[in-house]
Amino acid sequence: MVAIIKYNAGNITSVQNALQRLGAESIVTDDPRAILNADRVIFPGVGEASNAMRYLRSKNMDITIKKIKKPFLGICLGLQLMCKHSEEGNTACLGIFDAKVKRFSPDLKVPHMGWNNLSESKGKILKGINTEDNLYYVHSYYAELCQSTIGICDYIVPFSAAIQKENYYGTQFHPEKSAKVGIKILQNFLKL
Repeated sequence: MVAIIKYNAGNITSVQNALQRLGAESIVTDDPRAILNADRVIFPGVGEASNAMRYLRSKNMDITIKKIKKPFLGICLGLQLMCKHSEEGNTACLGIFDAKVKRFSPDLKVPHMGWNNLSESKGKILKGINTEDNLYYVHSYYAELCQSTIGICDYIVPFSAAIQKENYYGTQFHPEKSAKVGIKILQNFLKL
């Protein structure tokens, strides 16, 4: 069973549909017991950092997320909230990854939206993904490069497109919207 964390952020239905196509059962929940008992956890999101963190704290989910020992995947905002701080709303985040989330320069075309590849990829979740493979992005903030970076994308500046520390993984791109390449990444996650 895959628990999809409910925290008033969007894109949950797309993740559920992708998991269903892969034959994986899922539940959407903000119940700490259900999340801790799941085989895997996905932390998706399209939303705003300070509101999302406020909701997580109100449900003690900030504490629960740090207790998870099973494979855990944060997507887009989910990845950003696993970092230590976000410039979006000057928000203290979960601190799982030692990285800051920064806003793309307003001089650029923001948000970074559409298809882009990885200039570098490694790690189990990106197994079989090549630098010429395109993934779908939509974001105005990005996690800086850090020791946990396992995938790099260049959009004017290089940033962490994928990140991993122990059982925690994150992708700035949306695997559930990235066609066959994204399905491969979700398959890799389900095999962890």
